Amino acid sequence: MSDSDRHQPSDTMRERVSESSRMLWLLLDVDRWIIAGLFSATLFLFLLAAGIAHPTPPHTLLTRGDPAETLYQALITGTITGVTLVLTLSQLILSQELGAVGDQRERMEGAMRFRDDVADSVGAAVSPAEPSAFLRSLVRATKERAQSVEEAVDEGDGLDDDLLELLSAYLDSVVGNADEVTDQLEGRTFGEFDVVEAALNYNYSWKLYAGRRIREEYGEGLSEEALDALDELIETLKLFGPAREHFKTLYFQWELANLSRALLYIAVPALAVAIGSLILFDPQDFSGTTYGVANSLLLVATTTTVSLLPFTVLLAYILRIVTITKRTLSIGPFILRETERSVDVNWD
Repeated sequence: MSDSDRHQPSDTMRERVSESSRMLWLLLDVDRWIIAGLFSATLFLFLLAAGIAHPTPPHTLLTRGDPAETLYQALITGTITGVTLVLTLSQLILSQELGAVGDQRERMEGAMRFRDDVADSVGAAVSPAEPSAFLRSLVRATKERAQSVEEAVDEGDGLDDDLLELLSAYLDSVVGNADEVTDQLEGRTFGEFDVVEAALNYNYSWKLYAGRRIREEYGEGLSEEALDALDELIETLKLFGPAREHFKTLYFQWELANLSRALLYIAVPALAVAIGSLILFDPQDFSGTTYGVANSLLLVATTTTVSLLPFTVLLAYILRIVTITKRTLSIGPFILRETERSVDVNWD
């Protein structure tokens, strides 16, 4: 048995990704309005720094020709076009919830069948209705199945020491990761990122892959009871994948609805600032300085930052969505991360 057999990737998402923990914290955990504020502040400071560092005085730059007028015209056009496009795309995605009664009934029947499968797997009469409790019951069930496998494995059956070591490491990983994720899901409310984050911290794809490899490669050395328990563990892990993807999709729709509403709130003030600046603002009227910075530059930087708020809010929301998407591109025992590819080498 090679060393790769014993290789186990990290369970939590933060340990599996190549980005730094601080970067991942900014991309996922921080409130989206704070991220939008950071983007806006960066833009504002960059405009001030660029204007101050330019060899030509800022007031001269802004009064030579009509750069401010051109800028505001572009901002108005860009804001209207961008907000309209985003709202259209959001409504297109959300329109997937609409359909004829027959389509809705098929969706309902599919959801009920899946809930029944989960209820059978977790040993409950009815599976939980709340997303966090639903996922928690599935994760807890994988822990119980792993413990059943461990109890069914009898060291006195003459099993190979390497196989016992491999099984022990695998089952310990399942139990340990399940305990962590169960604690993280406790008391979480859907609509917050916490539920999806906890689901991402359960590395089910590797556990499903490793369990199937152990079943196929070393199944002959296990008792019938151990094989049955291992099969139940694998089947429960299979259920976690669709459940996670379903709640991830619901979360994306939730976020897109929040984004659409936020853009509607912000677009009108941003347009008002851009249009008002185009009509009423003339850099020549602001020739003084404040703390050594040209008033005309301060006004242009401020109005530009406010006019671009729809874009910064959009960027803040999309960054989280694409980061989650990148971490969940595959479903099932497909492992895309570079740090885990060594698992796929020959187990002989």
